[in-house]
Amino acid sequence: MTERADADQRPAAQDEAHHADVSGGWLRPAVFGAMDGLVTNIALIAGVGGGGVTPHSIVLTGVAGLVAGAISMGLGEYTSVRTQNEQVEHEIAKERRELERNPGAEARELAERWIARGLPEELAHEVARALGENLDEALRVHAQEELGIDPHDQPSPWVAAGSSLLCFSIGALVPLAPYLLGATDLWLALAAGGLGLFVAGALTARFTNRGWWRSGLRQLVLGTAAAGVTYVIGRLVGGAPIG
Repeated sequence: MTERADADQRPAAQDEAHHADVSGGWLRPAVFGAMDGLVTNIALIAGVGGGGVTPHSIVLTGVAGLVAGAISMGLGEYTSVRTQNEQVEHEIAKERRELERNPGAEARELAERWIARGLPEELAHEVARALGENLDEALRVHAQEELGIDPHDQPSPWVAAGSSLLCFSIGALVPLAPYLLGATDLWLALAAGGLGLFVAGALTARFTNRGWWRSGLRQLVLGTAAAGVTYVIGRLVGGAPIG
């Protein structure tokens, strides 16, 4: 019992894996892609299904939405992350030039930031001057303090693009699955999509340590609202019964 208590009281800092990896650049595009794929195709299927088109037309619409959306998501994530990284590189280059040209002024600026946070003035200046002797390390610390970034730990645009494209495709496939398996009832596709939304929302709770029921229901409600709007529009435009 004592050994168990000692193990539970072991400082988390001694465990290198006590924090999740939040810098890989894959989680946000993966979650965004999966949710977007689900909501987009659920709404598309609800809209055209509400208009009374044939199951074949629904499948065609869903597949087109899957392919077009996945490509768009992948290209969009690649471009946005690549642009962000290029902006970071530009700012880092500016900071490097300042450190090379005005090391004293940069050291004082860094020390003043630390002093404002409560570090003793003499110690802050001493550490800032010592840090300035190593340009690469000084650049890393200045970038973190002034820009809030780590120049050596930027997300990969390829990882972001791949995560988004793959997860969008999986999400968009869920409401299509009943039709691909031979079903012809619109409600089966919408039910499958709703289940997919709930599961996807519940899975995100694993990364945030929040209640999985609440996360799942939140995504289900949002997706249902989107599907409801497009279904009503489809009914008004198509004027045909469901099924």
